[in-house]
Amino acid sequence: MFSALRTPLSRSAGGMARASSRSATATTLRQLSSSAPRFSSPSYNNIIVSQPKPSVTLITLNRPKALNALNSELFHEINAATAAADDDAAVGAIVITGSEKAFAAGADIKEMKDKEFAAAYKSNFLGHWTKLTTIRKPIIAAVSGHALGGGCELAMMCDIILASPTATFGQPEINLGVIPGAGGTQRLTKALGKSLSMELILTGRPLSATEAASHGLVSRVVDEGTSVVDEAVKVADKIAQKGAVATQAAKEAVNASFELNLQEGNRFERRLFQALFATKDQKEGMSAFAEKRKPTFTNE
Repeated sequence: MFSALRTPLSRSAGGMARASSRSATATTLRQLSSSAPRFSSPSYNNIIVSQPKPSVTLITLNRPKALNALNSELFHEINAATAAADDDAAVGAIVITGSEKAFAAGADIKEMKDKEFAAAYKSNFLGHWTKLTTIRKPIIAAVSGHALGGGCELAMMCDIILASPTATFGQPEINLGVIPGAGGTQRLTKALGKSLSMELILTGRPLSATEAASHGLVSRVVDEGTSVVDEAVKVADKIAQKGAVATQAAKEAVNASFELNLQEGNRFERRLFQALFATKDQKEGMSAFAEKRKPTFTNE
């Protein structure tokens, strides 16, 4: 179209016709572009991605025959789907779930049973699992059934865990002659303390949903007959209604508490708190409170 505007008047009628054709084509492309969806959803082999609310992405593990056992392909898909949600301005929070029978019954033993040390070490086997912890938006795990081994580690990588009464958690890798390899010894100990974590990891015994809640591994157990996925979506949607800058800052500050001592953590929190006074959402939130009205956040 712009080349048509630059075409000299002395050009031939044929040249003008070609320019007109290009202009019409550009107009058609613009019309098609404006009517296209915001993004095209990629196809996955091991997960189902949906939008139960406009502001919530739901990722459902979908390997029912393997009880959602986690293999490399599945985790690459989780990483891709969460990264896409993280980059989508319309999404405020993410929910990850499995089936009623199994959130994820562990890592895929068939994939790893014949591995040798050199291959596992050189390829940084399971290293890509930790990419989930770099997602900036809040992630909620909705757990029913087994969350064992890698499944428990996946749940612990999320920011909030909601459990159904049927949920069981554990790190039974000791029964296979190995130990947890995706954060189980670290995150479980930070959540439960040394003594109980040692018992669970050294014996391989599972932890019931009630025990998990009483020891602080999960946020809460939903009532019998209540869908843990529906409850997780409600929580995610509530989070998504807050200002995105503040929610991401809050997640960053809480996660930093696991890495920093108290003095450094308080300093880090204070700097983030002070930085939020440069945002439009801070002005809107405090003005709305003073004016006794509901705030309208713009995520700026």
